[in-house]
Amino acid sequence: MNSVEQAARAANDQLFIPYMMGGDPSFDASVEIAFTLQESGAHILELGVPYTDPLADGPVIQEAGMRAFEEEMTLSKTFSLVRAIRDRGVTIPIVLFCYINPLLRYGIQSGVDAAAHAGADGWLIPDLPYEENEEVRNRCHQNELALVSLVAPTSRERIQKIAMQAEGFLYCVSSLGVTGVRKTFDERLDAFLQEAKRYSNVPLAIGFGVSDNEQVKAIHGQGFGVIVGSAIVREIGKHKDALRQANSRPQALKKIRSFVGTLVTP
Repeated sequence: MNSVEQAARAANDQLFIPYMMGGDPSFDASVEIAFTLQESGAHILELGVPYTDPLADGPVIQEAGMRAFEEEMTLSKTFSLVRAIRDRGVTIPIVLFCYINPLLRYGIQSGVDAAAHAGADGWLIPDLPYEENEEVRNRCHQNELALVSLVAPTSRERIQKIAMQAEGFLYCVSSLGVTGVRKTFDERLDAFLQEAKRYSNVPLAIGFGVSDNEQVKAIHGQGFGVIVGSAIVREIGKHKDALRQANSRPQALKKIRSFVGTLVTP
């Protein structure tokens, strides 16, 4: 069992996975944000790698990616960020949320190896179909990394196949479309989750649109984990100027921790 699955199972029905964009609003700030998210109760950290054509990302995360590009973030620099986050004292598993092209440019074998050496625990590649993931999966296995799968409420056959192949945790997309804060979820969500749960051997976590404590409690109450991305990234964006400055950063981090606390308080 890989470290991602171990953490997901240990969290039981309180699994909380925050997403942050690496390098947003700066390299040094990202190190402290990661530590703050761990201190706020995160069980696993999703660390985004900026990309020029992020098909699954809504406007909030796209803007975060642009801020990261302004800091000259790359996949290689993300590996350095992972090392710095580990040096800061973050011990929870780190899953890299990365589109396939940056990894292809870096090289699949060398990229997966570098992630493992830096201290990452897994990859989540949203635009890599499960039918085409064998090379990445095999290299991940050689490095004891999880290749986390995304599954959406589409056809029953596809849900079954992806769920049966899932590693670490199964990222269940709450709504079709891009990431972002939502007040409602896809009406097929319950049936979809039961189908995925039936065939998955790893814990399920729900993402895309989870944005408030009421939603978090409802999802945890059904025995599923939660992934919160856009809501946290928006909060980081609110404090971007303060986060960039060492003297004002602690107060901004305190506000982020307080915000995350309002999301995940039982």
